[in-house]
Amino acid sequence: MNSFLATLAHPGVSLQQPFDVAVVMPTILRPQIADALTSIFAQDFPGRIQVLVGIDVPLGDMAIFDRICATRRPANCVVQLLQPGYSTSARHGGLCEARDGGVLRTVLSHLANSRLVAYLDDDNWWHPAHLRLLAAAIQDRDYAFAPRWFVHPTTKRIVARDDWESVGLGRGVYDELYGGCIDPNCLMIDKIRSAEILPLWMIPQPGDEKAMSADRTVFMRLAADFQGVGTPDPTVYYRLDPTDDMHVERMKVMAAAYAAAGG
Repeated sequence: MNSFLATLAHPGVSLQQPFDVAVVMPTILRPQIADALTSIFAQDFPGRIQVLVGIDVPLGDMAIFDRICATRRPANCVVQLLQPGYSTSARHGGLCEARDGGVLRTVLSHLANSRLVAYLDDDNWWHPAHLRLLAAAIQDRDYAFAPRWFVHPTTKRIVARDDWESVGLGRGVYDELYGGCIDPNCLMIDKIRSAEILPLWMIPQPGDEKAMSADRTVFMRLAADFQGVGTPDPTVYYRLDPTDDMHVERMKVMAAAYAAAGG
């Protein structure tokens, strides 16, 4: 697949008709994307879903989209692939400072043909009720968010509920630094009501040498100027990464549970 934009959809599907919700997914084609896409296709959301996948660097197999969509994509889901042919991220030689996807979250959020936009990384996945519960909660708010589970990176078993990091406004270990935290995988925005935050996906925090903190920039603006609402139960499965800077701190809290989940 060498096209700039490919669409995988049932025949006759209208792309002009706005979708009920859009999902934005930047990727380098890690194999775990199969779990992420499968969880989108398994959503019990009754409306039309637009899945916008931005390929920063195709380090994996592009054919994975055809394979998964051919067997698992339901009629209410349309998958669209954006592959510029170059990376926009400084991590891979691009011009955008944000190393976690470059401009992809911003560009795909603008392209989304839905005012409700959710975000999913290619190594995480959702409970089937995730989109339905967020879309019901957001109503007249600017954004909604769900709690998340930490899961073991190899067994995919639940390790613990995240009750200290991605817990919303004025809570958790990031309260003093950023006023709280919402992981992008947990977030849904109304992009019409919250249009000003879309460019912020490209802007890491000042002084962040790794340039991986644009999500903090987005959260701080949401917390300062917009109204949000949380859902009560975790519907996000967040794969722990032993190379993550937070892994040592996380293990201070849940080392025993992590070991048990890996057994």
